[in-house]
Amino acid sequence: MATNTTIDDILAKLKITSLNEMQVAAQEAVETHDDIVLLSPTGSGKTLAFLLPLVKSFDPANPNTQAIIIVPSRELALQIETVFKSMGTDLKVTCCYGGHLRETEENNLKQPPALLVGTPGRLADHIRRGNITTGSITTLILDEFDKSLELGFHEEMAFITKSLTGVKKRILTSATNALDIPDFVGVTDPHQLDFSKGDQQDVLLTLKVLESDGKDKLETLFRLICTLGNRPMIIFCNHRESVERTSKWLKEHDIVNVFYHGALEQQERDAALCKFRNGTSNILITTDLASRGLDIANIRYIIHYHLPGTQEVFTHRNGRTARMDASGTAILILSPEETLPGYVDAATEKMELPVSPGLPEKPQWSTLFIAAGKKDKVNKVDIVGFLTNRAQLKKEDIGLIEVKDFFSFAAVRKVKVSAALVLIADQKIKNKKVKIAVAK
Repeated sequence: MATNTTIDDILAKLKITSLNEMQVAAQEAVETHDDIVLLSPTGSGKTLAFLLPLVKSFDPANPNTQAIIIVPSRELALQIETVFKSMGTDLKVTCCYGGHLRETEENNLKQPPALLVGTPGRLADHIRRGNITTGSITTLILDEFDKSLELGFHEEMAFITKSLTGVKKRILTSATNALDIPDFVGVTDPHQLDFSKGDQQDVLLTLKVLESDGKDKLETLFRLICTLGNRPMIIFCNHRESVERTSKWLKEHDIVNVFYHGALEQQERDAALCKFRNGTSNILITTDLASRGLDIANIRYIIHYHLPGTQEVFTHRNGRTARMDASGTAILILSPEETLPGYVDAATEKMELPVSPGLPEKPQWSTLFIAAGKKDKVNKVDIVGFLTNRAQLKKEDIGLIEVKDFFSFAAVRKVKVSAALVLIADQKIKNKKVKIAVAK
């Protein structure tokens, strides 16, 4: 082990009792092969599968960057960074992605991290500016590499891989077997681990079809949500405009929801996902951007408001539920003009909805936006202390807290929010007065 931290220490910190079959196989493969392709479903633990052997390979005496992980989205980059930090090693990781200040990353890169994680565009930009010493990097990981290519990052990825002259080990991961590895990756005869078949998702996932009365499915969607109640659900639309239109219509009909797509500012994206994770909203309306790479547990329902473009997209959307031995249900809403895709069994159960189901119970949580984060030396303990002491909240009135670089989010029981905001109006966190308000 490169640091004083053992694998057992890491698993204990992550509250994991044992590795699954795929993770064990990945450890052995990374140690014995130079080029690996790992195929495994979303939610099966691929991140830990490649991070554990990576940590084991690091030389703590090496002051330069030793590994780089290229991912298709900023959310996946942040998720990997979070897992790496949670492992409790003394190794530095830096996350690079579009949507926030490049200067912040440049300051972080002045002291090279052992591990660099980022999206293709931002990483390529840093390499061109000379902010990354590429010659010291010996391990290249392309996580969800097919998604990066699908999103049009071919040119940036080719530039990055060409710049990495010292790479000795390459690890590629994907959730599906739709493989077409470009020549620029430098992989010729990889050792393949295929856990994409034979998993339990087909057993745990229930498919249903709901026929809409009209071409506009909003009324049908409304009745479906009312029927399902307040269980966590993701509603997939094919276009950003449809996402916002659907969200607005549901809000006008008293259905609490948040929406998420690629055109939002980073803070807006973070706020939407945080509200969904912490129970401020049980409904997330989104594009296929959310079909991969998001760390959201316990999704009960996937609703295909628009039919997916391909079977692969369908698989990835459904992969957000029925994860880690939990069951889930995927529902396709069909208008009279639409037919069931060929990859869905024609005998799939059809749903019948009550004519006038009641509105679902409203969420019990609200989210506070706090204009201070990691760069202000603020952490979760500080926020809990502030809310219990200054806002006079009990521990059970405080939910999930997420601390970003320059701001934070804290879930607070909705009935306590108004009084709490009055009490903390002129209070300081870490001797600094910061803006605190209900997150938009």
